[in-house]
Amino acid sequence: MTPLSPNPPAARALAVAGAILAAAAVALSAYAAHVADALAQSRLQTAAVFAFGHGVALAALAPQAARRLARVALIGLLLGVLLFSGGLASAHFFATSTRLLPYGGSLMILSWLLYAAAAARR
Repeated sequence: MTPLSPNPPAARALAVAGAILAAAAVALSAYAAHVADALAQSRLQTAAVFAFGHGVALAALAPQAARRLARVALIGLLLGVLLFSGGLASAHFFATSTRLLPYGGSLMILSWLLYAAAAARR
C-alpha cells in the first residue's frame, strides 16, 4: 500500500466547501424548524437535506479525488447543490425565482454519474 500524497488545493477547497455547506444546512434546518411557516418549512427542509448530504459527500470524497475527472464531478456536485438548495433558500429569503432549480438537480444527477465513471476507472 502506498502512502497517500498530499491533497491538491482543489481537493482541499472542495472538502472545505463541503463542510461549510453541511454547517449551513444545519443552520437552515434549524431556521426552518423554529421560524418558518409550514409551506416554507417544507422547501427549506428539502434544501437543507440536499445541502447536508452533498456537503458531507464533498467533505468525504474530495480528499480521495486524485484524478481530474473525479474533481470535475465534485465541482459539478457543488455547483448543482448551490443552484438547487441555494435556489430554494433564495426563493424564501429574497423572493427570487425557482426556475434554476431543475438545472441544479440535473447537474447533481449528472455529476454523480460522472463520479461513478471516475470511480470505475480507478
